[in-house]
Amino acid sequence: MPAPLLLIGAGRMGGALLKGWLARGLGPVLVIETNPSPELKRLAKRGVTLLKSIDDAPGRLRACVIALKPQVLKAEAPRLRAIAAAGVPMISIAAGSSIKLMSRAWGTSARIIRTMPNTPGSIGEGISALYAPPNATRADRKLAEALLAALGETVWVKREADIDSVTAVSGSGPAYVFLMVECLEAAARREGLPPSVAHRLARQTIIGAGALLKADNAPAEALRRNVTSPHGTTEAALGVLMAKDGLEPLIKRAVSAARRRARELAT
Repeated sequence: MPAPLLLIGAGRMGGALLKGWLARGLGPVLVIETNPSPELKRLAKRGVTLLKSIDDAPGRLRACVIALKPQVLKAEAPRLRAIAAAGVPMISIAAGSSIKLMSRAWGTSARIIRTMPNTPGSIGEGISALYAPPNATRADRKLAEALLAALGETVWVKREADIDSVTAVSGSGPAYVFLMVECLEAAARREGLPPSVAHRLARQTIIGAGALLKADNAPAEALRRNVTSPHGTTEAALGVLMAKDGLEPLIKRAVSAARRRARELAT
């Protein structure tokens, strides 16, 4: 039997990872979660072992995956030093938690890989970016990619600083899309549509557009043009959204704000 994976934190993202690993037969898995959900307790009957504390973790581990919020990781990181010192690959999905920051707790020889998944991973439709410093081995990289692939697509970045940009784009990005649904629904209601109709139209429009993006490899610009008839209704709306003070500069400012916050968390 292979050495177990240790998952620290089984909240929304950690729980999604756990379910993906079980579906792919990547166990056995040990989980440390201070507030286990009913679903996690059910998974404990399917080859998942719940540990009470880090002190209960065995010395032989395949990898340690840290799925904690950045503020929690700062407090808990020192308790993981013995695991890192034993040569266990440390795979972190905490936003804004730099390798330098984690190395202070785990030592400079710790083999750390940073990743940034997103919430669509809970249904296998996510995308995760990964960064590995030079001391991470080829085997570390291969294992990290296999573990994050349980959430959907994966992509490697060459610079650690790029993880902050990834956090601002795809990590936080689902919230931007959900806000778009809210705004579209509110606009539909203002135009006089019943709330139930406005809700269904806004929601399915975004769902359908996403499905079309997945099914068609054409650039988003080409898909947008396909919807836009000259001098038609869509063109009138895009005249507002694509104005100098429209959607593009707004999204740029939003992504920049998220990236700045990710860097602040690292200090």
